[in-house]
Amino acid sequence: MKLLPLLSLLPRLPRLPVPRLSSALLGATALELVVLAGHLVVYPFGLTPERRPPTRPTNTGTSTDTGSPDPDPGEAAPPTATSLPVTGATAPPVVLLHGFIDNRSVFVVLRRALTRHGHRHLESLNYSPLTNDIRTAAELLGRHVEEICARTGHSSVDIVGHSLGGLIARYYVQRLGGDRRVRTLVTLGTPHGGTAVAPGAGVHPIVRQMRGGSSVIEELRAPTPGCRTRFVSFWSELDQVMVPIETACVDHPDLDAVNVRVTGIGHLALPVHPTVAAAIREALDTPEAGEDATPADGAASVA
Repeated sequence: MKLLPLLSLLPRLPRLPVPRLSSALLGATALELVVLAGHLVVYPFGLTPERRPPTRPTNTGTSTDTGSPDPDPGEAAPPTATSLPVTGATAPPVVLLHGFIDNRSVFVVLRRALTRHGHRHLESLNYSPLTNDIRTAAELLGRHVEEICARTGHSSVDIVGHSLGGLIARYYVQRLGGDRRVRTLVTLGTPHGGTAVAPGAGVHPIVRQMRGGSSVIEELRAPTPGCRTRFVSFWSELDQVMVPIETACVDHPDLDAVNVRVTGIGHLALPVHPTVAAAIREALDTPEAGEDATPADGAASVA
């Protein structure tokens, strides 16, 4: 039974490429697992909405200390005289907006970093995982922002949005007139151009809206002349949720946008990595877009 000669007559199949995992990807994957484990621990503490601080008049000539929500688990104590000052005495409140099937607990580390550097008014918005429409979530965000402005006396806010949270905030800014309230929008791993990842998850309506070519993505591509909000988008080449990778960049001719490349980390690590937190602080502490020291081509990077 000489089978080898017979097998040699069969047509040769093409040699399939063997995927090669780089050390950077392995390190980023390991970090993602560590971040996920830690997030699962604090996740239950973020299920309930945070308590709103009482209304206090704001003296914009001297201070922006209008009270802070109850701290999240692991959050630093309220700022003291040793806190580093925020650039500008009238820095607006910062609104934190989580991603899909998540809650405000994802920002525990970032809140601590911002608080330590003088950001005294931080608020998070939990939207329901049952929310089926980005437009509906953007309307909720708009009401939340109006309530914050009325309560604090500030005329504007800054927003930091992770993943879907950044897309909701962008829709509010571009399509619902939110640019009159949002000074700076920072997005972390947000599918600005739509992502093709996780085909099976498309059964959820809001996930379908995050796909390339969806009606929401097409609305965000529409002209938006005169938009007053400054955009800072952080993206990572190792973010496995963004497919293609460049979808996490803001690419719109009418928007004042800087895309910041992050190296060595994945999607879940973006809200917790100390280097990213430092870059977020720098973006929020820049009072005017014209004073930003980022490169003129609208791109930057952090290690």
